[in-house]
Amino acid sequence: MLLKETFDDNIMKQIYNSDRLKRYSLFIIGVLIQASAFNIFILPSNMSFGVSGISVVLKQLLGLNPAYIILIANLLLLIASLVYLGKEATSKTIAGALLYPLLIEATIFLPSVIDLGDTEPVIVALSGAVLYGFGTGLVFKAGYTTGGTDVLKQIISQYGKKSLGQATIYIEGFIVTACLFVFGWQAFIYSIISLYIISTLTDKVILGISKYKTFQIITEKEKEVKHFILNGLHHGVTILDSKGGFTGEKKKILLCTIPTKQYFILKEGIMQIDKKAFFIVTDTYEVRGGE
Repeated sequence: MLLKETFDDNIMKQIYNSDRLKRYSLFIIGVLIQASAFNIFILPSNMSFGVSGISVVLKQLLGLNPAYIILIANLLLLIASLVYLGKEATSKTIAGALLYPLLIEATIFLPSVIDLGDTEPVIVALSGAVLYGFGTGLVFKAGYTTGGTDVLKQIISQYGKKSLGQATIYIEGFIVTACLFVFGWQAFIYSIISLYIISTLTDKVILGISKYKTFQIITEKEKEVKHFILNGLHHGVTILDSKGGFTGEKKKILLCTIPTKQYFILKEGIMQIDKKAFFIVTDTYEVRGGE
């Protein structure tokens, strides 16, 4: 068992150690864009979603600094992640969870520099959603996350036996409902629209045009790749028999479907295990049954 865990850990380390400069750059730029969008567009529009939304509500009710609220919430959620999701899942969240509130505080001056004047509120809200979604996509593309309510969604999904979609509805539904009572219908509607735009832009424009990717993999290192998918990414694998059309050689095809957010990790993991592996990736629009 220990050897298997070491194998998966080594693959993960190789993935995250490859092309570090590019990934770190994407990550930092992405978080900076998120923080800027929060200060320039989201906070002035009173849009409330995620941990950022909680900070917007508490600023209105108690006058608290949003950056401090987000930092404290993220620290508590990191502890929860460590307890319920484990060290590996938490390690990918730490940097973003700490950097995001720090950059919010660092960019707090931007609204005084970028004066939106009499810009229509709906334009401000939509612009904020697009910019924030773009930044989120860059963060995910780099293989990181800024933590926040994503941690709660994973915990509810894993221990409450709910899909991530259902967990998202519960958590974000609670936050936008609080927004309705504190700020009224306009901010409530803008928050719901923004959530959709951010999700769509992140998943479809930055990471692909679907929420899931299906891999078909042919490799000489079938056992290693299968083990990485099952134990490193915790997703199922179906093994299909195949036969080469030209050579007539019999081979196995590993078939698996993963969330688009894990596309980068699986792609790089396959290449780390077998650089000569042949695989096809297709967009998948709906997944039902199985686990």
